[in-house]
Amino acid sequence: MKTKKMQAIKLVTILVAFFAVIIFPINSYADHSWGNYHWARTSNPFTLKVVNSNTSDWDGYLNTANTDWSQSSVMNLISEQGIESLNSRKRCTMIAGKIRSCNAAYGSNGWLGLASINITGGVHITQGSSKMNDTYFNTSTYNNPNEKLHVMCQEIGHTFGLGHTSEDGSSQNTCMDYFSNTGANAVSPLSTHPNQHDFDMLASIYAHLDTSTTIGSTAFGSSASEVTDNPNSWGMLRSQSANGRSSTYEKEHSDGSKTVTHVYWTEEAAEVCHGCDHRYHDVH
Repeated sequence: MKTKKMQAIKLVTILVAFFAVIIFPINSYADHSWGNYHWARTSNPFTLKVVNSNTSDWDGYLNTANTDWSQSSVMNLISEQGIESLNSRKRCTMIAGKIRSCNAAYGSNGWLGLASINITGGVHITQGSSKMNDTYFNTSTYNNPNEKLHVMCQEIGHTFGLGHTSEDGSSQNTCMDYFSNTGANAVSPLSTHPNQHDFDMLASIYAHLDTSTTIGSTAFGSSASEVTDNPNSWGMLRSQSANGRSSTYEKEHSDGSKTVTHVYWTEEAAEVCHGCDHRYHDVH
């Protein structure tokens, strides 16, 4: 009887260990869809235009990001030349049915990268923008190719509905994590490109089809959705990572649409106060 009891205990122990091995790797790559947001479309694969309003020193990073994300089975990105004047890049007004990418010296406001999407019908993306803050990328801390590629790839990734795989600073070797390619990691190519999990997530997000499309459509354009240099244009703080480097803001509009913005804060801004809304603290 005692022998049978011991065998049963051993069996339970083995099963627990087995399921731990199976489950924990899955949890380490959790669902990183961003609020079920997606572009409405009637067929796959679909093509999104990315309007390039970057200066020439950022063109290579955007081209790499577009090529990387186009490896997805459901989506292709193509570049379209945009206006590159300083005023246009500073405003980086979203364009209906497209993604717009800009860089400028947006000031010592604490953020490194910013991605905004306009949403209609609760989940459908109608336009998006990504911004790179040269005020920080021109400093010795952030001015290296790996950090620039990481942030560019991530902000573009947000504009078609991807969130973060991790926000604790570790590397899952995807640009959708919060690993920092700075300091001793400046020479590391880790986390500078999408990985297979990102492509699997996109396939899941876009597995269904819609009855209409927001891609290339001007019907859902909204000037009220503009995200400006004024951080109050981001709306209400909805969530923030434990380490303070990632924040999500939402602004609701009178037509029922909303603008959702992911903010990637600098390491210095996050260290000031992990739990604070960095818009209202000294983050210089």
